[in-house]
Amino acid sequence: MLTLQFIPRAEVEHLPSSSRIRRLLALVKEDKIVLLEGRLSPTEETELIQRTMEDVSKDFKGIELCTIYPGSSHNDNLISKLRHSLIGFLLGDRQGLTVIGPATIIKEIRRDPNKVQVITESIRRRKRRNSRR
Repeated sequence: MLTLQFIPRAEVEHLPSSSRIRRLLALVKEDKIVLLEGRLSPTEETELIQRTMEDVSKDFKGIELCTIYPGSSHNDNLISKLRHSLIGFLLGDRQGLTVIGPATIIKEIRRDPNKVQVITESIRRRKRRNSRR
């Protein structure tokens, strides 16, 4: 079974960065795909990747990470561009969505302006491969 877990920004924004990273990584290690409202700071992304690399083992192969930013189109008029800038200033890292999942489940994350595709490995195939070990 594939599990997606949505985490509202308000649920983790009060945590220090290291605790936030630990919580997200713990969920991913439970084979959950985490959908975090907003984005991690560049420092937090770096720390998440570093902690992931330290935790790689036979059972935990790593993570796939993708941040989706709501953007304005190049064709937006001046008022729309100002509105997007103001929203970005007021909301900061709350804008967007961060997808984090185990590399054993997520094969690839593709994004374009209109959609995000998370390509997963068949769980049945993964279980069969793990039972052979």
